[in-house]
Amino acid sequence: MKNLNSAKDSYDSYVWFRDAAEQGNPYGQFNLALLYKTGHGVARDDARAFHWMRAAAEQGLVFAQNHLGAMYYNGRGVVASDLEAARWFRRAANQGDASAQQNLGMMYKRGRGVPRSDEMALAWFYRASEQGVASAQTLLGEAYAQGLGTRRNYALALAWFRKAALQGDATAQLNLGLMYKRGQGVTPSDAQALAWFRQAASQGDAVAQRQVGVAYAQGRGVAQDATRAYAWLARAAEQDDTDAQFNLGIMLATGRGVDQDEARACRWYQRAADAGHALAQYNLGGMYAHGRGVERDQAQALAWYQRAAEQGTANAQFNVGVMYANGNGVPKDEEKAVVWYRTAADQGDASAQNNLGVMYANGHGVAQDDVQAVLWYRKAADQGHPLAQYNLGGMYNGGRGVPRDVVRAHMWVSLSAEHGDETADNQRKLIARTMAPAELASSHELRRRWRAEHRG
Repeated sequence: MKNLNSAKDSYDSYVWFRDAAEQGNPYGQFNLALLYKTGHGVARDDARAFHWMRAAAEQGLVFAQNHLGAMYYNGRGVVASDLEAARWFRRAANQGDASAQQNLGMMYKRGRGVPRSDEMALAWFYRASEQGVASAQTLLGEAYAQGLGTRRNYALALAWFRKAALQGDATAQLNLGLMYKRGQGVTPSDAQALAWFRQAASQGDAVAQRQVGVAYAQGRGVAQDATRAYAWLARAAEQDDTDAQFNLGIMLATGRGVDQDEARACRWYQRAADAGHALAQYNLGGMYAHGRGVERDQAQALAWYQRAAEQGTANAQFNVGVMYANGNGVPKDEEKAVVWYRTAADQGDASAQNNLGVMYANGHGVAQDDVQAVLWYRKAADQGHPLAQYNLGGMYNGGRGVPRDVVRAHMWVSLSAEHGDETADNQRKLIARTMAPAELASSHELRRRWRAEHRG
């Protein structure tokens, strides 16, 4: 009986608003448009909703103007038009409608229907924020935090996020938590950060759920608890938060806080990788390369490494280079290996720098060039790469690409040997037999200086 009465009430409302609308009453026109938009008391009809919304808007009804702008923006009942959307948002905004002010600000922020302008966006967000619109306050906070349309001002960002957060805006609560976590405009506080993350997470915000999970995983603002970390990350992951999916993959692959399950780890890596998460693509490539959780498949490993490499992940670029150099999952191609090594090396990847040095030293995939080999070995050696230090020592000992210098040869090979490599230690001893005590003392001093410069 309740449903029947509800249907009758809806129909009665429709009749009343229809009659008022046909008599030119703007409120009747607006409400009739809403009924057609929602399908209450009448079959849903976007075209008729647009007709009556426009009729009300043209009579100056401010909230009808804002709704009409939204219909133009979304193409509901009319061909989408950013110009018309912006025009109607502006008419309502100029009459003080807070929702329209926010909408017009978004048009300026995105450059839709109006020239893109962070300054104009900020101005309209401010007007809506002053009327207490939480979502506008959040947008205003983001503008101050990012320095969009104004100088970056963390204190003002914090203030506006807090206003919106206290009204229950989940995005503001998340942003407030991030500011406490990073110490932006406020003294860093993991406990305060977690408190705000929890509030946003309880509203279903996936990023906040991930942040709560990370807090438990790292023991930030709460006692470390891998089980709770996994549970919160899983909530976010089920909402397609790719960072959460990636972190779940790591936990399952390593057995951190959960039983190790490499097959499940691969499934989470796969979900994140399919969505374009570069580090998940890299890790998934590693799982295929080593047959962890999936059948070993070098072609699949290369495919995933390459996808991560193309997004700029240096480790993946290095691995693609290795696979081309060795012919794993792809025909051997030393020239392509050099290209990928160089790409990673230019980002500072020490292993890639060392391997690029090897390619130059041996003339593999590139013209043989000892000077270039020394250059790349040195870059990696200065990062503490043991093999590069050994190789650089060899170049000094043989006078390849540099004048022969037994002191520096001993210095670099000794630094390499400190990492426990037996070959380097044996080479150090061989070189030392040819050196005078003063030369050994010089090598020791060079090592001391290097450590002071590179290891604090």
